[in-house]
Amino acid sequence: MLHYYSLHDARHQVLEPMRLWADLVRSTFENPFNPVSYTAWGRGLAASADILEGLLRKRPKPAWGFSAHETIHGSPKTNEEIAIEPVLTRPFGDLVKMTLTGGKKDRPRLLLVAPMSGHHATLLRGTIQTLVPYFDLYVTDWRDAAQVPPSAGNFSIENYIAEMIMFMRFLGEDHHVMAVCQPAPMVLAAVSILADLDDAAQPQSMILMGGPVDAAASETLVTKMAETHSLSWFRNNLISQVPWRYPGKGRMVYPGFLQLRAFLSMNPSRHMAAHWNFFQHLVQGDGESADSHRRFYDEYLAVMDVDAQFFLDTVQMVFKEHHLARGIMRWQNRLVDPSLIQKTALFTIEGALDDISAPGQTYAAHALCAGLAADKKQHLLQQNVGHYGIFNGAKFRQYIAPKIR
Repeated sequence: MLHYYSLHDARHQVLEPMRLWADLVRSTFENPFNPVSYTAWGRGLAASADILEGLLRKRPKPAWGFSAHETIHGSPKTNEEIAIEPVLTRPFGDLVKMTLTGGKKDRPRLLLVAPMSGHHATLLRGTIQTLVPYFDLYVTDWRDAAQVPPSAGNFSIENYIAEMIMFMRFLGEDHHVMAVCQPAPMVLAAVSILADLDDAAQPQSMILMGGPVDAAASETLVTKMAETHSLSWFRNNLISQVPWRYPGKGRMVYPGFLQLRAFLSMNPSRHMAAHWNFFQHLVQGDGESADSHRRFYDEYLAVMDVDAQFFLDTVQMVFKEHHLARGIMRWQNRLVDPSLIQKTALFTIEGALDDISAPGQTYAAHALCAGLAADKKQHLLQQNVGHYGIFNGAKFRQYIAPKIR
């Protein structure tokens, strides 16, 4: 298995001529000067080549793509752009400040913690666009582990919590923190440690969205996988070595392409239907729908590797042994105790249809934060929303974001 990544990478290189050929066929039969492009046969061939090229293409980290901003209600404000400024650079990621130029000054500061679970932080583009008119956002932009030289060392859950504490101390007093999905238990742990230290950097509020604070609270395919396989199985079957042509060559990682396969396998019929609809839109000349499909899958199929130590720690401590929920998590030999939190208000958000972090897993934070006054706790179970709908899409903009504000 140590060479599995190299075989995957070699396959990409071997199939690159086929991808280029498919791209050439697509462009040939989409050319308006080619009479065949106006026939059903030509449109079908161009559509087939477009799909083949997309399946073979290795997608880099997407650009943030912010030029002009649209408000939560959809009305354009072309004079307001989202300014992006890296404020802290770390080996495994950057802390990036995002503000709306020309907007209100001195807005609340919100630390938006993106998942480190295979997708890039750009997956939160819609979340950022919705929240940036109301907050100065500080976003964790995690780095692809394949781009991190082994000299930077491993990255464990203990390192992750240390990064969270560093970021919160950087923001200082009077800030808020929001964890999307995977980082929820680590953010809760970091806030617990700051409370234990009576640190001035304790955030005013903590928003945990669809994350496995207690993965045992409700069963999903993810929790079943952890329960039915040993830690050595995960190590032997899912961990591989970064190939020689990447900066992180030799680093042991959980490859992004394996995580992507896991994502796709959860809803294979949905993705097959989406690509069939994409083919139909191309043949029918529905460019707007086809472009929407491309934008989604260019983001969804762009994946990053995760350091092996962090992945295995997550499997063991979050999904198999439930350290935080059982009160046995330790950080630098200090017991992590959420019941010490008294100054940080808690808002948990779950999607009723979430099949990745099912309802109950995030709500478990309320019982753990036993020292927090009842009027500093709030929970939202959003109906008719799955995992990604918690932090993006129409229902997020209409129902969830206003409550966050």
